[in-house]
Amino acid sequence: MKFKIVTPERIMVETEADSLTLPTTMGEITVLPHHIPLVASLVAGEISYKHGGKSDFFAVSGGIIEVKKNNEVVVLADTAEFGHEIDVERAEAAKEAARKLMTEGARDQKTYAGAAAVFQKHLTRLKVAHKHRSHKGTKING
Repeated sequence: MKFKIVTPERIMVETEADSLTLPTTMGEITVLPHHIPLVASLVAGEISYKHGGKSDFFAVSGGIIEVKKNNEVVVLADTAEFGHEIDVERAEAAKEAARKLMTEGARDQKTYAGAAAVFQKHLTRLKVAHKHRSHKGTKING
């Protein structure tokens, strides 16, 4: 399949893929060749893809996926980062700030929901950074 992910800043990936796993509002889905056409909303999470026995992954904060009938998948992501691009210290600090707001500062449901979304985004970023570094032999605490 042709696979492309685009953010407002750049074309992040444009490659061939044997399979893609994506986080959507319907849950995590895997797209294989000859998948039915589909449009779905992405949520914060990890996208992984495999090609030729190798896999790669990155964090996204949300967006839209379109699976076209001609074996083409296009992801329009709000933000996307490969593991090596993630500043672990900043992501950890942002995650902790969101956790603190959720437990101590959220005065209403809207504030709590916003803090929970930020917490999940940075938790995903840390997971992807950890996976990248563990594949490269670098340890991360957390």
